[in-house]
Amino acid sequence: MRAVAASARGHALLLHGAGGGGWEWARWRPLLEAQGLAVAAPDLVPAADGLEATALDDYLAQARAALSALPGPRLLVGASLGGLLAAAIADAADALVLVNPLPPAPWAWELPAREWPARVPWRQQARLVSTRRAIPEADPATALFAFRRWRDESGQVLAQAHAGIELAPPRRPLLCIASGADEDVPPALTRALATAWRGDLFELAGASHVGPLLGRDAAVVAGRVLDWWRACRPQAATARL
Repeated sequence: MRAVAASARGHALLLHGAGGGGWEWARWRPLLEAQGLAVAAPDLVPAADGLEATALDDYLAQARAALSALPGPRLLVGASLGGLLAAAIADAADALVLVNPLPPAPWAWELPAREWPARVPWRQQARLVSTRRAIPEADPATALFAFRRWRDESGQVLAQAHAGIELAPPRRPLLCIASGADEDVPPALTRALATAWRGDLFELAGASHVGPLLGRDAAVVAGRVLDWWRACRPQAATARL
């Protein structure tokens, strides 16, 4: 975990999606740091028994430990699978941002049906052309950057996430970001989650699943998150129970 000097403006924990890593936040990180946030973007790592034996609880424990290590106020941001993890530990944060999150139950039951092998071979199957299709709004250099870094994922983690876990609405300010062209998490599910949990919603028409992080508008999205954080931070810093 890269260390950044503490700031009165707070700390941010950024949780990546399945098959990715902390590198997914490369477009966000310098912008957040330039505005005084100390940023941690750790890689989720397999359990001691290997990737195939890794369960959702293993990633949850890592996310919880990473968040508890940060001084407050704490901004917690999660994308895709990282969004589900962030939602599960939100009460230890001061504000929560979910980017195209894998939703909890009951919305998880509306995700496209998938069968997952014990090890999802995303690294082995990675191709530059398919990466460009997955992030059509990314420039060529960013697509190449992502293609070189995709990793395999635990099928057990993804099966558990898609089966749906029960979560109470977070007792923290919430911002949900939905991509209009997301084929992994339909934007209607993110909208429904934001409504049910009484959160704010920012929609990106035409953006892909990973587009808010790696697309041409990534800086705009990060800027919107910073504006939202500045608006809610005074409330967030005093709202923790």
